[in-house]
Amino acid sequence: MTEAIQKSLRESPIARWTAMFVVSMSMFGAYYFNYAGSSVKPILETALGWTSNDIGLYTGSYGWFNVFFLMLIFSGIILDKLGIRVTGLAATAFMVVGTALNYWAMTSLSSAAMITLPLFGYIKTQVIISCLGFAIFGVGSEATGITLSKAIVKWFKGKEMALAMGLQMSIARLGTALALAISLPLAIKFSYSTPILLAFILMLIGLIAFITYIVLDKKLDASEKNLVVEEEEPFRIKDIISIITNKAFWYIAILCVLFYGAVFPFLYYAPDFVINKYHVSSQFAGFIPMLLPFGTIFLTPLFGGIYDKKGKGATIMIVGAILLLIVHSFLAVPFLNYWLFAAVMVIILGIAFSLVPSAMWPSVPKIIPEKKLGTAYAVIFYIQNIGLVVIPMLLGVVLTASNPNVSPNKALIKSSIEQSFNKVLATNQITYKPSDLSDAIDKTTENVVDSIVQTTFYTPAPQNEVDTAALANNIVTNNLIAAKQLSLNNGSKNSLLAMGNAFSKATYPIIKNEKLNITYNYENDILLFVLLGLLSVVVGFLLKLEDKKKGYGLESPNMK
Repeated sequence: MTEAIQKSLRESPIARWTAMFVVSMSMFGAYYFNYAGSSVKPILETALGWTSNDIGLYTGSYGWFNVFFLMLIFSGIILDKLGIRVTGLAATAFMVVGTALNYWAMTSLSSAAMITLPLFGYIKTQVIISCLGFAIFGVGSEATGITLSKAIVKWFKGKEMALAMGLQMSIARLGTALALAISLPLAIKFSYSTPILLAFILMLIGLIAFITYIVLDKKLDASEKNLVVEEEEPFRIKDIISIITNKAFWYIAILCVLFYGAVFPFLYYAPDFVINKYHVSSQFAGFIPMLLPFGTIFLTPLFGGIYDKKGKGATIMIVGAILLLIVHSFLAVPFLNYWLFAAVMVIILGIAFSLVPSAMWPSVPKIIPEKKLGTAYAVIFYIQNIGLVVIPMLLGVVLTASNPNVSPNKALIKSSIEQSFNKVLATNQITYKPSDLSDAIDKTTENVVDSIVQTTFYTPAPQNEVDTAALANNIVTNNLIAAKQLSLNNGSKNSLLAMGNAFSKATYPIIKNEKLNITYNYENDILLFVLLGLLSVVVGFLLKLEDKKKGYGLESPNMK
């Protein structure tokens, strides 16, 4: 027996930590793409005319197939039936395909084309195809997530399991931090599609990484070929019944959907929230929410190590839920609108986001037998995905209902600027590449909107007091006057840039004087997060009571 253990590859720290690192790279790109699209919300509004409802639909589409077609449940069953290698390879391939479809939709389809769908009504074709791509990606991403969880359990049983899961999540969240930090600046510098293109490249890297993991996993199985282990019964469909009748399992699942529902959707809207409430520049906005995943990169393994050695898993989850409630409660206060305060709150939210997952995921194997873990994680992720479908869509609806005039007013500005470009070009008989002109219109609109939101503080005028037709005409007239001072060269990008700068300077004072409402108020959305935080605290205490009754050992150390 001793000789067999010595031959097991998992007994080598270098081998098991290498396997953890390689397999984690599959999720690095997934976490990046998960936030790349929503992070460029202001650009999608000005460049493609997407509304907050469109953004909410898009971010919620991640879980469409997982929830409505039960793909997550099937993924868990497939994982328990066919194993880590087959499931993971298929899952990472799905992520590549979904990302490619999303990129194609955003770059090749017209943003003006509309279709009619049941339940949705009129919707942009570009939006719905982007949603389908994101939904396919979501199938692969969630399947990869449960596969990685089972892979970590396989390699780290009786060892540093919570620490390994924490480090795996840290590597993945580097992708989130990267998306929040660079997606909007990349979109401003190049194009709204550039962050999506980068996501596709990262998906390919993740696929290659998982193929590398397959090689290591085969070596592990070969090293344990003669190892004496306890025989397990094969997975059976009826095992699902034993999972869903476990009260502690349901407490973890509900805590998961409540807690992650108050964090992930918040991050979807965080850059735009920071811009609108704290008047931070678009270039800098992503760095404040980036503090959340960046902090968890270091803290999640730390708290996971504490759970491994000291225990107190249920208590750790409760503390994290309380911090979540505190942070969102303070973010909802209207007059606390300084960016430094927001940064501090995000750091504390990062601590909460390190505490709960570091204890939640390693607690599942204490409640559910290993042969059922794939399905157990799948059911938890399925319930989580219900929240990740409903909550972002609800946030988009609430944001639009709370700010019904912001999106139309931004569209009015863009339309006026577009008319100004077209009239100047026609008057001077100047020709340009359509792509160059489109970029110039988008960037000019972005400059005007950003300047108002970031630097101008006024109480918006009631919409019924704004003569939109006269306002649009005033913008065009003043832009044409400004253009007369320019020397324009046929086919020159510099001329388009000069026109854009002139139009920005001419449009800005008109919008400011009219006090046009183009700033989103996120207060009602944040109050929704407060409610989720409160419910998380309640469920955390119920889980601790259930553990005390049944003796699962959630408060006990993981390391033997």
